Amino acid sequence: MGSDVDVLVVGAGPAGLLLAGDLAEAGVRCTVVERRQGESRLTRAFAVHARTMEQLDARGLADDLLLTGLRNPILQFLRIDLSRLPTRYPHVLVTPQYNTERLLLARALDHGVNIMRAHEVTGVLQDPTGVDVTVKTPAGTEHTLRADYVVGADGRNSCVRQSLGLPFPGRSAIRSMMLADVRMADPPKKPPTVAAIGDAFAIVVPFGDGWFRVMAWNRHHPMPDNASVGLEEIKDVARQALGSDFGMHDPRWLSRFHSDERQSPRYRVGRVFLVGDAAHVHSPAGGMGLNTSIQDSANLSWKLAAVQRGRAPEALLDSYQDERHPVGQRVLRMSGALLRGVLTTPRALCGLRDLSARTVLQTPPVARRMARAISGIDISYAAPAGAHPLVGKRAPDVALSDGRRLYEALRKRRFVLVTPPDPERLPSLIKEWSGEVEIVSPKGTTKKSVLVRPDAYIAWAISDESPERRIDAARQALTQWCGPQATSSGTPSPD
Repeated sequence: MGSDVDVLVVGAGPAGLLLAGDLAEAGVRCTVVERRQGESRLTRAFAVHARTMEQLDARGLADDLLLTGLRNPILQFLRIDLSRLPTRYPHVLVTPQYNTERLLLARALDHGVNIMRAHEVTGVLQDPTGVDVTVKTPAGTEHTLRADYVVGADGRNSCVRQSLGLPFPGRSAIRSMMLADVRMADPPKKPPTVAAIGDAFAIVVPFGDGWFRVMAWNRHHPMPDNASVGLEEIKDVARQALGSDFGMHDPRWLSRFHSDERQSPRYRVGRVFLVGDAAHVHSPAGGMGLNTSIQDSANLSWKLAAVQRGRAPEALLDSYQDERHPVGQRVLRMSGALLRGVLTTPRALCGLRDLSARTVLQTPPVARRMARAISGIDISYAAPAGAHPLVGKRAPDVALSDGRRLYEALRKRRFVLVTPPDPERLPSLIKEWSGEVEIVSPKGTTKKSVLVRPDAYIAWAISDESPERRIDAARQALTQWCGPQATSSGTPSPD
C-alpha cells in the first residue's frame, strides 16, 4: 500500500512546526494535522532559553524572534545570572509562544508543508510498512491518511500516545494555578517580578507590547481547572505576594490550570514517535517546557530525514529515545525541585529560603552549573566507548574562515565538517560528499576536526597533527554518519 505522505505530524505547536519545516526542507513530504482553526493569541509559554535560540539561529529565525520580546540576563527570584553563558544568547528571551509559532509556521509553509487546520486525529494504527491515521474533518466525517512515519506533537492529552497504549505516569505538581493576560496602569519598574510569600505566589512578565502575563497561586483556595477565574481573585493574590496589583485591568484571557510531572516511558513505538508535551510535561518553573519540546524535534528531524531519504539505517531512529528520554527526566527533576522550593516554604521561613538560595547561587561554580542547566547549554548525549571527549557535546558557534559562523553553515540542514584547511586533500573529500555535507575550515589555527550533526551536536572528532590521518578518519566518519560517497553505491553502515 502506498503512502499519502512520508511523515505525518500531529499538532502545529512549536515542536510540530519545527519538525515539519526541517523535514520539508530536507525534501521529505510532510503534512501537519492541527485541531485549531487558526492562530491563537493566548499562550502559557513565554520563555525561550539560549539553547533553543541557537537551534532557531541554525534555521535563520533567531534574529527575527529577538525583535518580538525582551531579553533578560537574570532569571528572577533565584537571581540566576545568564549573562556569562558561552553563547550569542546569554539571556532568556521573554516572548509569547505565538511569536515563536508564527515564525516556525511561515518557515514550514515556505518549504511546502501541508497544514490541515480544524482537523482532528482520532486514531493511529500501524503495521510493518506504514501507519494509518484516522482524521476527522471540520464537517465531522472521517477519512484515513497513510504515512511512512507519524510524530505525535499533540500535547499532554495526546491522541497519538493514547492510541499506542502508552502510559503517562507521574503526578500533579501544583493545582489551581491562575493565568491572566492583562494591561497595567502602574507596571513593575523592573520586570519580570516574582515572589512567593507564605500561601501566595505570583509572577508578572511583560510581553513587550503593552500586555503582561500574570501567574498567581493561593495555597488555601484550590479550585478545579474548569472553575471560573475573576480578575479580582488574581489581583488579591498579587497583592499578597508582590505587595501590589499594579493596576491590572482589561484582561483578554483568564484561566486556571494544574501542572503535572509526567513522562512517557517510550518516545518511539515502531513507526510512531512522540515529541514535546506528548512525551513529557512538567512544572513551569524555570521556563523549560517549550525549550525541551523544540529540542526534541531538532534531535528527531534530521534522523527521520536521513532514514526516509535512504542515507541512514533505521536503527538510527532508536537514538532519539536514547538521547532525549534522559533529558526529559532531568527537566522533570529540575523543574519540580525549583517549584517545590518556591511554593512549599512556610511564610515564616520565606526570608531564610530566599537568602539561602541566593547565597548558594552566588558561589561561582554553582551559579555556572545552574545557568548552563536551565538554559540547555550543558545538554550532551552519551558517546560510544573510546570516542573523542567532544563527541555528544554541544557544538560551539565557532567563526569560520569564510566569514560565517558555524550555526550559519548549519542553516542548510546538513552535516558540517569543520577541519583545518588542506588544499591538497580536502577537494576530493568535498567532491565525494557533494550535496550531503558542507566542509569548512575554522578561523584561526587548530589541530581538531569535528563533524557536526544538523542539530548542532558533535558526531565525531579527532585531534591529530597528521593531515593524512585527519582526512582518512574524516572519510570513515562521513561514511558512517552521512552514508556512502556520492560517487559510490551501497548503504551506510549502522551507527
